[in-house]
Amino acid sequence: MYGQTAANGVAVMSYLAECPGGSAGSGEIAGARGISRVLAAKLLTRLAAGGLVSGRPGPGGGYTLSKPAKDIRLIDIVSLFGKVEPPSVCPFGHGWCGRGEPCPLHDELMDILERDRKFLEGTRLSVFAPQKTKRRARRS
Repeated sequence: MYGQTAANGVAVMSYLAECPGGSAGSGEIAGARGISRVLAAKLLTRLAAGGLVSGRPGPGGGYTLSKPAKDIRLIDIVSLFGKVEPPSVCPFGHGWCGRGEPCPLHDELMDILERDRKFLEGTRLSVFAPQKTKRRARRS
């Protein structure tokens, strides 16, 4: 669906979504997500340049989401780390479909790619945020 760098970007963002209002340093995020601190720092730099996170240096600093998790789609994250348009997946080779008759798998492959795109566009980062639980009324 998307590359490893984009997957790591989603992992970093999901960690920040888990602690709304709080901030986290690159070392904390790296440890929690099993990636190197250097990679976490690079990802956070790209996410900050893309306007998805804000960073504060120094003691008490760290990174936070720049906007509410419900306003960030997975495609917003993934698109910062590469093309979101799928490569040719035609089993007959690049350039076959679209030039004359499509291959026998064309329609099915296009359906899969469309579902993937809809997933990225329709899934919000808020799926990673802690869910508020309703308190039960106490019976006396």
